[in-house]
Amino acid sequence: MIKKSINSFLSGHQRSVKAKKNIIASFFLKGISILINLILIPLTIDYLNPTNFGIWITLTSIIAWFNYFDIGLGNGLRNKLAAAKAKGDIELGQVYISTTYALITIIAVVFFILFTIINPFLNWGEIFNTTENLEELQKLVLIVFSVFCLQFIVKLINMIFIADQRPAMSNVINTTGSLLSLLAILVLINTTDSSILYLGATFSIINVVVPFAAGLWFFNTSYKHFKPSLKTIDFSYTKELLGIGSQFFILQGSILIVYLTDNLIITQVSGPEYVTPYNIAFKYFGIITIFFTIVTKPYWSAFTEAFLKNEISWIESAFRKVMKLWILSIGLVILMLFTSQFVYELWIGSEIEIPFLLSLVMAIYVVMASNIMIFSNFLYGIGKIRLSLYHALFVGIINIPLSVYLSKNLELGNVGVILATCFGVLISMIIQPIQCYKIIKGRATGIWNK
Repeated sequence: MIKKSINSFLSGHQRSVKAKKNIIASFFLKGISILINLILIPLTIDYLNPTNFGIWITLTSIIAWFNYFDIGLGNGLRNKLAAAKAKGDIELGQVYISTTYALITIIAVVFFILFTIINPFLNWGEIFNTTENLEELQKLVLIVFSVFCLQFIVKLINMIFIADQRPAMSNVINTTGSLLSLLAILVLINTTDSSILYLGATFSIINVVVPFAAGLWFFNTSYKHFKPSLKTIDFSYTKELLGIGSQFFILQGSILIVYLTDNLIITQVSGPEYVTPYNIAFKYFGIITIFFTIVTKPYWSAFTEAFLKNEISWIESAFRKVMKLWILSIGLVILMLFTSQFVYELWIGSEIEIPFLLSLVMAIYVVMASNIMIFSNFLYGIGKIRLSLYHALFVGIINIPLSVYLSKNLELGNVGVILATCFGVLISMIIQPIQCYKIIKGRATGIWNK
């Protein structure tokens, strides 16, 4: 009976079967990763203390901003490589990969040079709203950013996995990194005094070593035909990679402002200690967004292939299946909300208080964010992102002042920050389904078809 059910689930179109296998593998790996992070967070808080943990989270958020400054090359490669594979043009795929690696390396070197020039003039104590351990903080920022520049290059292997409709392999890298981070914090707790410098340096190095090792392995085995080389670098393809990639860059840069400035705003308005409860609630309810990332990620490149082959019925079927899961997830979010206080206390103890209002607004946010993932993966996969780009620019402009107004002027604190984010997501929930419907039905014209 069980075997029959499994065979039934894994039947259907070859593209669907591949997506399902990756979803199952990703669920397993993400489950392990979530479990590790549930253990890792209280251990890290205990090792650092809530204030230093807030500083660490804020710093990693700032560093994460620079992930989006690949000027869209990562997502440009993702779409172009998926299209090249759909056409069976392996040589072109290798050229895309080699050229993207070369361009990303140039960007990383420029980042590093600029940062080493600017860093001595930055007052990190003022940025993080703290007067403690300023010398250690200065060293930490330099180490974390320097190592990040290497990570900026080696993490490109993840985009190749996703373009190949194998996002589960990307999750293998992330889960391995989480496991090594857990082992590292256990070693630090038992061998060192509390030090944000030791923790930051250790975690940063892990985040470079794991994707580097993965790239080294796969480019010498199953992706040998895609292995980047100097002779296959062709900068004449830069414009082609940046055609859709530059739009992704602007789109992601605007989304970056919305999502990654939250911790910095909370730090400046309320203090770094308020970042900790915000992130605990975010990670708790973020289980739902992780679930939808797992479900929708394989569909990005699958939508690219299906749209190129005009397989509209498959696209419609995929939408229906994922929408049913989203509706079911709302019930799970409600259950998580009403058990949140119990879970928080069980998870991190009673030292850190997370207000119910913060949990409520965070629950609303994850329901909305999960919804737009369904539609944005289709639009990004087929490259129809102009409307999303304009929306993201609008939200990016108003998000910071709205967040500050709600959190400071209306005295909502960290709740006001996530409320401002919800406003931007609400607009997407309205326009993206309309655009997807128009495109699928062949009725999209003007801005709806760009």
